Amino acid sequence: MSIECTKCGACCVAPDIAALGKALGERCQHLTAENLCAVYENRPQICRDYAADWLCERIAAPTLEQRVRKYLDVFGLEPGMQIVQFVQIAKRAPDASLPAPRR
Repeated sequence: MSIECTKCGACCVAPDIAALGKALGERCQHLTAENLCAVYENRPQICRDYAADWLCERIAAPTLEQRVRKYLDVFGLEPGMQIVQFVQIAKRAPDASLPAPRR
């Protein structure tokens, strides 16, 4: 369920945005002093797909810094942290052939 965007700026600072080369907790280079997107009409798809939701209400605070801190706290993250995804690979015998690619 989406809610009305409050233009608080937290979604442009707290999460990492790979499409913009933006790290976790780093202010987006396109976020203006008024917490508006300077490239709104040409923003990346990841930004277009984002919709304000319950999280925006949960992190409400007087300052952008406080909102970002609360955002990161919800997910147990720290600014500058690198997120690593692990992929489990099944072990196979050294002489076993690989399965045919799926089409």
